[in-house]
Amino acid sequence: MSAKLVFHVKHEAVADLQKFYTHLAVQNEVMNLIGPATLPDYWSRHVLDSAQLLDRRLDARTWADLGAGAGLPGLILAILLKHSEGAAPHVYLVESLTKRCRFLQTVVDDLALPATVINDRAENVKLKVDVVTARAVAPMTKLLGFAEGFIHKGADAWFLKGENVESELADAGKNWKFDVEQFESLSDPRGRVIHIQRLRRAR
Repeated sequence: MSAKLVFHVKHEAVADLQKFYTHLAVQNEVMNLIGPATLPDYWSRHVLDSAQLLDRRLDARTWADLGAGAGLPGLILAILLKHSEGAAPHVYLVESLTKRCRFLQTVVDDLALPATVINDRAENVKLKVDVVTARAVAPMTKLLGFAEGFIHKGADAWFLKGENVESELADAGKNWKFDVEQFESLSDPRGRVIHIQRLRRAR
């Protein structure tokens, strides 16, 4: 990813990213959003990790973040897209837990983000978007089930995965057929950015 997406963004975007950090730090004291030990690495571990998705689909204006939880990557994408140029962007934050939806909505409202919080299970949501994404939600087999409806409506699938992605992909291959590309994560060389295309059920 070009460094300018994170380190050379508009001052307003940096300010919003800092405000989001504050929300995250405060609420993490009372609810389990992210591992507390990762907060000091917010900019590299969370912002950069999320923002690198934009480099893969700079043309995408509508995104769906499944299992949005703490807003990673969805809220980061919404902040950066809010301050980008081009057609009006929108990010759908899909989360089944109501208390996490309340957190997401608070941030969306406070930062006036181009985002909609949807309190529902991903497999129940029917939306046409440019990109469907997720981070630390479920093993690939289950994640593909969550994303299936979005992909069949034309969404490009880009997922942030950890070092066990090879075993996850092998396991997913028992139930799904798909084309996959892998790219090394910019935030952690052990992580991978996964691109899924032509998804269909194996049987």
